[in-house]
Formats: sequence, structure tokens, C-alpha cells
Amino acid sequence: MAPDPSVAPALLAPAQLRRLEMRNRIWLAPMCQYMVEERDGVPTDWHLVHLGARAAGGFGMIVTEATAISPEGRISPQDTGLWNREQTEAWQRITSFCQAQGARIAVQLAHAGRKASTWPALPRYRARRGTVPEFAAGWRTVGPTPEPFPGLDAPDALGKEEIAGVVADFVAATGRAEEAGFDAVELHFAHGYLVHEFLSPLVNTRTDEYGGDGPGRRRLAREIAAAVREAWPADRPLIVRISATDWIDGGWDITQSVELARELEE
Repeated sequence: MAPDPSVAPALLAPAQLRRLEMRNRIWLAPMCQYMVEERDGVPTDWHLVHLGARAAGGFGMIVTEATAISPEGRISPQDTGLWNREQTEAWQRITSFCQAQGARIAVQLAHAGRKASTWPALPRYRARRGTVPEFAAGWRTVGPTPEPFPGLDAPDALGKEEIAGVVADFVAATGRAEEAGFDAVELHFAHGYLVHEFLSPLVNTRTDEYGGDGPGRRRLAREIAAAVREAWPADRPLIVRISATDWIDGGWDITQSVELARELEE
């Protein structure tokens, strides 16, 4: 079959989100590299080469891997973070290089929730499964309830003060993202991580204002998005990534995703 000549021009045409202009509509999706080896959460030369090569290769927008807002928010001990000065300065080197190649770069801010503290997907770890124990540099995980993800340790249920702390951590990481030179922020509300856990009725069985009906389960997502939008420059895009469905009866679905999208747009 011959290629459709109408596709390439649109894909390669410049695009704009708020005042941010991109040279084309090709985005590098966030992909965990599991390559933080020595310092907690600090991106390395690996990340510079991985992201920088794609920027030099012509991508319009580069999106980083899930970058934790706090130490306990990492998916694995080998993930990047944005909760301190050393990480911020390391990211500055990467954003500067990517932008020098003509690309834009966004940071995906994340909290892994009950799916945190897991073994990274690297060959030397593949024989290991489940939660990383504390004696092996793991940590206690958190979620909306103590219900564990299959095969992982049970998390601690977040109290209201701790929930407020999560929102504050997202805001603090957003400030560091601006300092590090990122062009956009993407909030990771998908893939069974913390905010998705609050959204899904399969996981969130709380009976307080952060659970129950749809508006209650969506409350944390709304609070984070509103707080980050206020902290992030108005002329720069704020992006939210969600899982549109749990693909399980009684779970998060398309209808609820549309409701959340409308609330976030407001």
C-alpha cells in the first residue's frame, strides 16, 4: 500500500500549546530507563544521551520518564526525581541540551503510590519480583487504602494531612521544573499509580471526601491539577496523562474519564 501523502505534512507541521511553539507534532513518550545508579533520583549521562539524541533526531517534544515528586514516589530505586537541588541542576543540563537541538522538553511528574519501591526492569533484577524490602534500599508504600497491588506489599493508607503533603510535593516539584528549564509539565495520573488509584473504584474504597462517588474519587486529581496550574507559568502548557479505562467491569471507564477531563479543563 502506498503511503498517504496527506499524513506526513500534518505530522511534521509546527504546533502550539498556549505560547509554546513546537517544530512538529512528534512527541517522545515517557519511558522509564531505570538508570539512576549512584545518587537517589539524580538523572545521569544516560538520560542526557537518551533524551538528547531524540531531540537531535528531530522530535518536537521530549517527555521525560516518570519523575518522582518525593523519594517514596519512585517506581523503583533507579528512577529519576525532582525533589532537591542536585536533581534540579542535573535536569538543567538535559533541558539546555535538548532545547539547543530545537526540541521542547516536558517533565512528567509522578507518584507511584502502592506500586512504588519495586524492582527495576533491568536484566540483573529480572529474577526479583515484588516490593523492594527496606534492607535493600526499599521503602514503605502508600495508597488510598491498605489494599495491595497483586504481588506487592500492602501500602499504608494516606491520611488527610498526608494527602495535602502529596499536593504540596507536586507544587514544589513544579517550581523546580521551572527552575530546571522545562517547557511543559505533564502530570502522571495513569497506569495504576497513586492518582489513578484514587480515581479507580476498584482501589479507592474510602468513605471520606476523597472516596465514595465520582467527584470524591476525582478530588485529589482536581486538587493537584489546580495547585500545579497556579504554580506553573500561565503561558506554558500543563498536560495530564490518564488511563481512559481500567478494562475491568466496575472500574474506571471512558465516561468517568470524560467527566474528569471536563473538570480539569475548568
